Amino acid sequence: MSRIAKRPISIPKDIKVELDSQLISIQGKYGHLQRIIHRSVEVKCSKDTIIFSARLGFSDGWAQAGTSRALVFSMIKGVSEQFSKKLQFSGVGYRVSITKNNMINMSLGYSHPILYPLPPNIEVEHLSPTEIVIKGVDKQLVGQVAANLRSYRKPEPYKGKGIRYSDENVRVKEAKKK
Repeated sequence: MSRIAKRPISIPKDIKVELDSQLISIQGKYGHLQRIIHRSVEVKCSKDTIIFSARLGFSDGWAQAGTSRALVFSMIKGVSEQFSKKLQFSGVGYRVSITKNNMINMSLGYSHPILYPLPPNIEVEHLSPTEIVIKGVDKQLVGQVAANLRSYRKPEPYKGKGIRYSDENVRVKEAKKK
């Protein structure tokens, strides 16, 4: 059994945390995040630490406390240093660009370009015609945008073409021989 909920979170000096019953708000240099904590979790916020514990009468209290602690820790990390995912487009003619109205324009071998609208609070950095970096304070949102973009052309195992994460290792299979 994990004991992650019993570890207190230390609050950095440049982070401002406000707790209003079950609503926690975290303000940092990169942005502001809010989350409602599950009712089976009791949160205590002091000057420089946040402590999570289970309320009496809830069977899933410690499980929810561990989940809540992990989510709040990710929120603190996000507003202090941001999360990022790097995507690589590999294949003949695969290109990516960012338009002025917050859209990603992708050429992925289809007969038409694919336009993907970016959600608010997400920034995209264009490194080269085949590489982009997705940045944001919300870990879940950054991962979801990267997964949505990757779903247009997943890396295929025979030629290795597709959209892949920079740290992803795609095993290329050997072609059939006559």
